[in-house]
Amino acid sequence: MDGKATTRRARSLRRNASSTERFLWKLLRDRRLEGLKSRRRVPIGPYVVDFLCRRHRLVVEADGPFHNPEHDAARDAWLAAQGFRVLRFTNNEIGAADHRVMNRILTAVGRPSARSEQPLIRPAARATFSRKGIRARFPATAGRACPTPRGDPP
Repeated sequence: MDGKATTRRARSLRRNASSTERFLWKLLRDRRLEGLKSRRRVPIGPYVVDFLCRRHRLVVEADGPFHNPEHDAARDAWLAAQGFRVLRFTNNEIGAADHRVMNRILTAVGRPSARSEQPLIRPAARATFSRKGIRARFPATAGRACPTPRGDPP
């Protein structure tokens, strides 16, 4: 596949993400996981990876029910040869124990979470509308630490 075809395929996959991939993206996007910048459905060579933390050269894959182990092994070997590390999670792992998935990601980038059960995940900003314009507010989340919007210590 050439570069343009891979990019088109990545865009198509972003639009048609599974519910598990959308759930994991909610946890990873906007630097919510302790400030790590993640991108989704990124073309790398002939492949399109699910999630990428480019700074740490870490690929996170959400394996659904239709993954071919032989193809995945060849793909992982190619990515490793390019200097990327690959973490694979099943849909069950992501849905049932998302805090363990987040901790494995943090451990892979060399940032073990201070708390063993739940890493620091910044909540999504919710926009409120008023006559003065749009304002974002960051709600507190139940059971999880909530930093200030800029990520500064409270």
